[in-house]
Amino acid sequence: MSFVELNYVVAPAPTVSVAVRGSTGRFPVRRIYCVGRNYAEHTREMGHDPDRELPFFFQKNRDNLVLDNGDFPYPAMSNNVHYEVEMVVAIGKGGMNIPTEEALDHVYGYALGLDMTRRDLQGEAKKAGRPWEIGKAFEHSAPMTDIVPVAVCGHLSKGAISLKVNGEIKQQGDLEQLIWNVPGIIFHLSSIFELKAGDLIMTGTPAGVGAIKRGDLMEGFCEGIGSISTKVV
Repeated sequence: MSFVELNYVVAPAPTVSVAVRGSTGRFPVRRIYCVGRNYAEHTREMGHDPDRELPFFFQKNRDNLVLDNGDFPYPAMSNNVHYEVEMVVAIGKGGMNIPTEEALDHVYGYALGLDMTRRDLQGEAKKAGRPWEIGKAFEHSAPMTDIVPVAVCGHLSKGAISLKVNGEIKQQGDLEQLIWNVPGIIFHLSSIFELKAGDLIMTGTPAGVGAIKRGDLMEGFCEGIGSISTKVV
């Protein structure tokens, strides 16, 4: 069999990958899915009823990731940027219509991330009935830790999750407070999209979201995963 070398008319984008704790190998990222309003108190603080029928999803781009405790540059076009600390699920085996009882078999590991949000632009998009990308999928909007394999941390269904800004606790919750747990998220998401190895899922944020400003230091923590530290510049 012969192979033809592809001739690209522009340079292809580099592969985005995340470090794996305890390994020299890296996790190549395909897509980043995010679950909206998946903690009851956060749902209420955003003015919605937590007793909804189904979870809903939006996406960030893989090149939105900020790794290795890198800085978060305050984005253009916004005067109201919010932090949202979240557990992240790394998918190691794909599929569609994955049953809840098999869902955890598809998880490679877990990480901690920040779903940074241009809240003012997101709000304008909501009012106009437009997509949220302008508020969610902007450059540097997804700071994230390395991935802890399931073989190291087990499956995380409970444990403290929190965020401090300049040393003051702003968000505090527990993974067991998720409205849709990890198997439920994977079941519903895989009924809409075909999940594949390399996908990341940001699982939602506890109550207490708020605005940051340049010079702030955001420090997140999740039991079983560890910490993330990101400075706003």
